[in-house]
Amino acid sequence: MMESAVLSTIDFDRQGTQFGRLQIPRSTNTSGWSNLIVPIVCAANGSKPTLLVLGGNHGDEPEGQIAGLNLARELRPEEMSGRVIIIPCLSMEASRAGTRLWPHGTNFNRSFPGTPDGPPNEQLADFLTRVLFPLSDIICDIHSGGRSAFFYPMSHMHLVEDRVQRRAMIDAMLAWNTDYHMVYIDIAGRGLLPSEAERQGKIVVTTELGGGGHAASRTLRLAERGLRNVLRHFGILRGPVETRQSLGLPEAVILRATDRDNYLFAPESGLFEALVDPGDPVRAGQPVGRIHFLERPDRDPEVVVTPAVGVVCCVRAIATTEQGDCVAVVGQACQRSDLEKVTVRRVRAERPAKRMLAFRREDRGGRKRGPRRR
Repeated sequence: MMESAVLSTIDFDRQGTQFGRLQIPRSTNTSGWSNLIVPIVCAANGSKPTLLVLGGNHGDEPEGQIAGLNLARELRPEEMSGRVIIIPCLSMEASRAGTRLWPHGTNFNRSFPGTPDGPPNEQLADFLTRVLFPLSDIICDIHSGGRSAFFYPMSHMHLVEDRVQRRAMIDAMLAWNTDYHMVYIDIAGRGLLPSEAERQGKIVVTTELGGGGHAASRTLRLAERGLRNVLRHFGILRGPVETRQSLGLPEAVILRATDRDNYLFAPESGLFEALVDPGDPVRAGQPVGRIHFLERPDRDPEVVVTPAVGVVCCVRAIATTEQGDCVAVVGQACQRSDLEKVTVRRVRAERPAKRMLAFRREDRGGRKRGPRRR
């Protein structure tokens, strides 16, 4: 395998705080010899554990970018035991443009594991895959709904097969102290950043902190407080770990969105009218939105219903909607013990119409039961 094409100005073994950059070689129409610059920060008082904080995976998600920038300026190595590596914005040009995708249409979150001789997004993904992930014990990838979706602010995670890794990820997810947490699946292709980090055995926790193109003050405070509490949870940042109980808050709700039926898509193109808000309880068969047709004022709107009871995790934030766009996600409440016990089996890729995750429970005699049907 070729060496990484990305040059880092950070010495990851050095103690103290360093503000540096990643330089990714490229050519543009105005510069034959050019570098795409991605700022990176490292604060260290020891090397273990190491937590990697990533913001701006998608350019139109400012919450993680702002939280990362604030953390980078405020961390003090003398108050730490371990190392924190921060990339406030992975998708620099997309952030400047306020778009989810890179200028040439790439979704950086689908670029993994990357390659050292590919386009800049794949070179950066390769650097994370082969350099930063191996250095790290925990990866925190901060997302929001961006311009296209509005989430009830929550931390979330995948269900991984390794139970020890899974329990550690559940602990990290809960340490955000959000009102809701969500377990999700991949429904839009492969190559996710979290999936590659999970494959390497890392503790991975992600978020969906609001969205809609607005970095709300309440959400930003939640992002910064939750991120710092995750650092305390892993013993990197000194100080007491906050819990929902210590904050005087009721127990959080864990929502499982692990069936394709949890993800509702627009059957036609038009103007989407949300009939529910994130956090609303819904019943099976309840309308969650309607699609209107500007060219056909005589036509009744197309109604989108949820097939199952649950809680609304997010709704589409942009009214203009194309056929196939996700307009809502509905999750079902579950217990932590359910997530710890369940056996995860990946459904083969050549059967895309089937559920992406199937569950088998173990009874007391150790026998396997088939997937639960709904």
